[in-house]
Amino acid sequence: MKLLTVLINYKTAEMTLRSLDALLRETADIPAAFVTIVDNDSGDGSYEKLQAGVAERGVGDRVKVEASPKNGGFAWGVNWGVRPGLSGPDKADYFYLLNSDAFPDPGAIKRLIDFLDTHPEAGIAGSYIHGTDGVPHETAFRFPTLMSELEGTLSFGPVSRLLDKWIVPLPMPKQTTEVDWLAGASMLIRRQVFDTIGMFDDTFFLYFEETDFCRRAQLAGFKTFYVVESSVAHVGSASTGMKERNRPTPRYWFESRKYFFEKSYGKAYLQASNVAYLVGSTLNNIRGKIEKKPARQPKGHLRDFVKFSFLPK
Repeated sequence: MKLLTVLINYKTAEMTLRSLDALLRETADIPAAFVTIVDNDSGDGSYEKLQAGVAERGVGDRVKVEASPKNGGFAWGVNWGVRPGLSGPDKADYFYLLNSDAFPDPGAIKRLIDFLDTHPEAGIAGSYIHGTDGVPHETAFRFPTLMSELEGTLSFGPVSRLLDKWIVPLPMPKQTTEVDWLAGASMLIRRQVFDTIGMFDDTFFLYFEETDFCRRAQLAGFKTFYVVESSVAHVGSASTGMKERNRPTPRYWFESRKYFFEKSYGKAYLQASNVAYLVGSTLNNIRGKIEKKPARQPKGHLRDFVKFSFLPK
């Protein structure tokens, strides 16, 4: 098997099928390319809709729909779909992760495959992501650190210039380049990465799972690249609603952040990073009130940050 694509669905069956249509178009000329759609226990009839959609398209020989026994989050669903391609006589060379609200542009997947085929030092390759309106999305990043927590929350020009090398979102790359980590909306992974570091850590329900995976890959000697020649349109937050500013930040974001920092750097570093986040956020809120600017964070965000980041469960 050359390529196994894993699509995770959670209550977005119609959009997932549109994503599948774009995927099938872009993999039609790739030999031995298969797709697994994992329905993460949507409980809204998605599984049946996806099965019917695959049958209507007559692609049952290339596409299968799996029902996850629970909604364990993105990493859980990815692992459920990837695991069969790592064993048996017909292992996949590459695993392609595509969000259910992402739509590959012409040539996007082939260019990722070509890149990994010709760059043996690369273990992970991701696409240039843009909105359906054409606006570029930030998807190439540095790893989060204590300093980035202060810079990101304070968001004050002079401080940001001083802490420039710790800013998590990279300036939009103009050419293909190595990065620390990529968003998983369109990510191609070499099988040997899974063989070496294992699966995604499904302790993360949502958010930070790609960050952790790319960090573990880097520590094992695999490089991650942002491939500008591969472009994908992405709606973003279709299942989570995180873009809606009037909605509180979900608890799993706080828990994933806390787990990432503690797992990566230790408990003492986590607590120092929490203090940096709290100080930066507080100063930013004070400045916003003085300047009469709208709050950058959802209502109750800082209260929930203290509750879920400092306090024991």
